Amino acid sequence: MRRVTRNLLVAIALIAVALLALGALPSYLGSGDPYYLTAEPIETNETAADVNNVSDRRYPFLTSAIASEDGRSEGYQSGPYGMKEWFTHTPFDEVDALTQQVPEAATEDGVRVRRDGRIYHVEVVRP
Repeated sequence: MRRVTRNLLVAIALIAVALLALGALPSYLGSGDPYYLTAEPIETNETAADVNNVSDRRYPFLTSAIASEDGRSEGYQSGPYGMKEWFTHTPFDEVDALTQQVPEAATEDGVRVRRDGRIYHVEVVRP
């Protein structure tokens, strides 16, 4: 095998390993106090995003917040220098996605959602 070909294959292998590490590593990074997605039941006639058919794989923070006793999802710790957010799913992503789908449901600090006939105000908090 030529030296140039061997070096190219080694470089490709190193890049592949680095990309795999970047896919797995960010979930283990975390610093500071965690963020939580909270879902508080509210009474309103205003527009709310319908989340009856959302998947817990697509919206894990939202579905866990609505299903929990205290209305709070699992904690999410941000990573150093904002790198973790590039590679992982965050509660901010879920609120942004719902806000983009139904702009009328957006509030100053979150979004209104409707599930099983109840309306919730969903927002990201850091206690």
